[in-house]
Amino acid sequence: MTTASLDQSIRDALARGGVIDITTTGRKTGQPHRIEIVFHNIGGRLYISGMPGFKRSYLANLAANRHFTVHLKGSVKADLPATARIITDGAERREVLPGIARIWKRDDVETMIEQSPLFEVTIDGLAG
Repeated sequence: MTTASLDQSIRDALARGGVIDITTTGRKTGQPHRIEIVFHNIGGRLYISGMPGFKRSYLANLAANRHFTVHLKGSVKADLPATARIITDGAERREVLPGIARIWKRDDVETMIEQSPLFEVTIDGLAG
């Protein structure tokens, strides 16, 4: 995918954040696994997190294969190849997760920092 193929409507949708689907590759089966999830644009970077305290197959899938597809499905529809960077560094988690907690109106930031899944999304071919 080239940067030119990411038109302004796609860039705007990515800037807003919201509900999307992602398709990962099953680490055991090798089969596509599609789920609905929320992404956030914080400081111009894309993140996906989740509620603390649950095991998630999508995170294990991404640990095995960082490449996945973001499916925009609101007023703008697009299937975008992407790469995940799972964030385990405590300082980086402490920097990102409070913003997500505010969006979700959660006051358990420390629990989120300790337990919530968190990864940064890079849309392949999207230049700054």
